[in-house]
Amino acid sequence: MTLQQLEYIVAVERYGYFVAAAEACGVTQSTLSLMVRKLEEELDIRIFNRNTHPVEVTGPGRKVIEQARMVLYHCEQLTEATRSDRELLSGPLRVGMISSVAPVLIPGLFRHVRRYHPSIDLRTEEMLSSTVMSRLQRAELDMGVVSSPVDDSDMLEIPLYHEAFFAYVSPTDSSFDEESIPRSEVLDHSLWIMKDGVRLIDRSMLKTDEPFRYETQYEGGRVGLLVQIINENGGIGIIPETHVGLILRSHQVNVRPIVDPVPSRTVSLVIRRDFIHERLLNVVVEAVRRIIPQHLLENVILSGELKI
Repeated sequence: MTLQQLEYIVAVERYGYFVAAAEACGVTQSTLSLMVRKLEEELDIRIFNRNTHPVEVTGPGRKVIEQARMVLYHCEQLTEATRSDRELLSGPLRVGMISSVAPVLIPGLFRHVRRYHPSIDLRTEEMLSSTVMSRLQRAELDMGVVSSPVDDSDMLEIPLYHEAFFAYVSPTDSSFDEESIPRSEVLDHSLWIMKDGVRLIDRSMLKTDEPFRYETQYEGGRVGLLVQIINENGGIGIIPETHVGLILRSHQVNVRPIVDPVPSRTVSLVIRRDFIHERLLNVVVEAVRRIIPQHLLENVILSGELKI
């Protein structure tokens, strides 16, 4: 069994075709197929079902690939520990973000990396919180950006910024003439959410004593789409503070604070506990400091390098 064989089976699982996997690994299809076959013979199992298109991973094969991915990850960590400072700020950096954070951070993160660290190959993806966490666990991501807390003992959670939530209100809604909306009254309005698809909250389906929380009642996501829906259909929607500046100025007059109490969240950077790329971690943290307004960084990552 070799590391090369492990790279090959991970590539086949990723691309679904031996041809594409071979191209990604820089070898011929016959070479890759032969090495995969030898590994299957050594382990005495079938890793892939070659009768399907794309090929499917077998049950035993899934366990092998999960372990192979972890072995490759730790080999990469070992290599990183011996590289020079200059070399450490190069190569791929895979970051997954939840949809209500991605529009705020991704453009500025690319700008920061391209300007100050052009040797880093930044790769970002927008996904659900559960997907971010599962892909971190499988070492398919280097870092994740999610809403805290994550409640996973295998991960380190680094708070990035803290933000409030605001209401975007249609001019036809009864609260439009109000300066603010008490949180206890939010559900009295036609509330649009972006969770499990765009939809209106049906208050009759909620328990009367159910607390009003970000995690269960509303979600950020594509704020531009939410604004458009509310403009055309009436009602209100909930948006994170950092998204207010992304709305057209002509629409910002529709934004109202939610009060008594103010709903809020902490956005955190999540890494595996065995992550050792301290310099890369600080590249992302420094970018966030440049992107997010300073008043949202108070008592979080306002200054100084992080140590892990």
